Amino acid sequence: MANQNSEIKFDLRPALDEEYLDGFNIRTLWGALFVGFVMLPGAIYLGLMTGQNIATAAPWVTAILFIELAKRSFVTLSRQEILILYMVASSVFAIEIAFASGAPLFGGPIGAKVWDQYYVQSPQAEGLGIAQHIPRWVVPPKTSEAITNRSFFHHDWLLPLGILLLSLMLLRINRLSLGYALFRVTSDIERLPFPMAPVTSEGVFALAETSAKKESWRWRAFSIGSMIGALYGLVYIGVPTLSNILLNRTIMLLPIPWIDLTSKTSSILPAVATGIWTDLTYLFTGMVLPFSVVLGTFTGVIVGKVIGNPILYSQGILHSWHPGMATVPTVLSNLLDFWLSISIGLAVVVGVVGIFSVIKAMVRLRSKKENAVGGLKPPPGRTDIPITAAFGIWAVSTLGFVILCHYLAPRFPLWILLIFGFLWTPFTSYVSSRMIGLTGSATGASFPYLREGVTILSGYRGINIWFAPMPLFDHSAVVQNFKILELTKTKFVSYIKMMVLVFFIMFISSLLFWTLIWKLAPIPSPAYPFVERMWPIYATIQSLWISSTQAGGSSAHWIAQALNVKYILAGFGAGSVLYAAVALLGAPVGFFYGIVGGVSFSTWMHHALPMLIGALLGRYYFGKKFGQKRWKSYAPILAAGYGCGMGLVAMVLIGFALIAKAVSPLVF
Repeated sequence: MANQNSEIKFDLRPALDEEYLDGFNIRTLWGALFVGFVMLPGAIYLGLMTGQNIATAAPWVTAILFIELAKRSFVTLSRQEILILYMVASSVFAIEIAFASGAPLFGGPIGAKVWDQYYVQSPQAEGLGIAQHIPRWVVPPKTSEAITNRSFFHHDWLLPLGILLLSLMLLRINRLSLGYALFRVTSDIERLPFPMAPVTSEGVFALAETSAKKESWRWRAFSIGSMIGALYGLVYIGVPTLSNILLNRTIMLLPIPWIDLTSKTSSILPAVATGIWTDLTYLFTGMVLPFSVVLGTFTGVIVGKVIGNPILYSQGILHSWHPGMATVPTVLSNLLDFWLSISIGLAVVVGVVGIFSVIKAMVRLRSKKENAVGGLKPPPGRTDIPITAAFGIWAVSTLGFVILCHYLAPRFPLWILLIFGFLWTPFTSYVSSRMIGLTGSATGASFPYLREGVTILSGYRGINIWFAPMPLFDHSAVVQNFKILELTKTKFVSYIKMMVLVFFIMFISSLLFWTLIWKLAPIPSPAYPFVERMWPIYATIQSLWISSTQAGGSSAHWIAQALNVKYILAGFGAGSVLYAAVALLGAPVGFFYGIVGGVSFSTWMHHALPMLIGALLGRYYFGKKFGQKRWKSYAPILAAGYGCGMGLVAMVLIGFALIAKAVSPLVF
């Protein structure tokens, strides 16, 4: 790579004089089937084992694989076909979040039901008397054969899966229609630049050149990252998986997902969670993220957690912690005593700053006449629909969400659902879309814990609303997808057809492979180290919220204790002063966002240290070796390659595991 002088250049001129073409055909259909039935099980298994998501790697490896197959068939893929292949994989591997839990679930929508089956059996839900009140339309009771036999192919799952399928259909329609309408507003009418959209579109152009048998430095960088990921994956997840298959016991050369040092350092660092994340993901993340963000994150962890926690403990604020606690109990106790309230206050500052930045940018652009207003008439051949029709489809799907949610949680105030669906969702989606259109990022454009706070303040009593599909969304990510389609001259109808196809493939393959993997071992269990350690944290947080509205809940005081108004205001004040100081000193705004992320309860020393090491290696070694500009081009592709290598190893291992499970009952 050192001899390559190529730099990323956003040269879109080849597409400007061309007609829009359809990228959806039989090749992209095969691509969707490949991702759904070959890569998806590896993604599920890797997520359960290490918490790693291959969403960044899967789109590129899918496109590259089909390009190589096309070459050997003497076929050249167009940039439109490559983009649709890329978006197929991106859609399949999008992270799903279980309602109210915050648990990241990889591998399609059925992962949410895997979480629900765990939660209904969890000590947190059982101890607070929540489990017996969870509706049957969420999950079967823990005594059901569907749970005890660990199978989704049971009649008790018909209602939960039916509600899930209906919710997903409404969500897909809602997202596409409002996302398209906001694209027309922000791109066609307001002419916002969308600075990050050319990154993907330029990558598609590069792969299109590769399809034409032209050499590219990107392929070499991706291959190096893939080899690192594959070799490390053999040691990191290969040894535990194969030992479990062959020896019926798990041997780990490296603890998954971290080396826990908390109990050993508690005498000198009381109430501080210490350890090292053993997956290299955060090392590569540090190489990719802006240095100011990583430095801010590490600073936030050191000042807030390493220095701050012992002081807070000595003052009796972190009163739930006691010596000998490991990482997870330490994080949970500190979360309830102090950091949840502080994180809410800081996150509100980020939300206010994001909206203020949008308003400021709008005023500046209009005063300089840089934001020329376009028209409603779209360019020919793009396969647009009237913007009024898009808003109409969105309104109908939103009404469907309101009706469904009101039916499932009839005692929850209907007017709140109407405000969330018809006012707040389009407002926050528009603000986030403008943030993406102006800055490339929607960071800080939404308010944290809005769903939870409104639910508590509404006076609602019950638990159904915590599991119901409330119409509270941010669809700004789809806006940028339409911009990428425009830049590559891909017909919008290609994207719509692809999303419909992926919807059904994702649901079927997710149902099939989650069932097979659930059959291998209970989830969570020692067979899946990441979820065994992390899911209790998510279950505790979910129980914290649910108990606040549970009628006669035995632990409703938890929420009053955890959500301390004084601490929330203190977090808001500290965040405001910090942002003002960063602005006055002219420091990068990424440093402010990094500090906020480092102070939040979800970031520990386990994450921050490898991120800092990666950032230092990138800035002071690889940056000097290859040049800073060239390294910034290499780093994201190396990181994607690493994720791809780990994902490929996971796919091979899950194949071995499924075969072993299938043949183990046989008598020879």
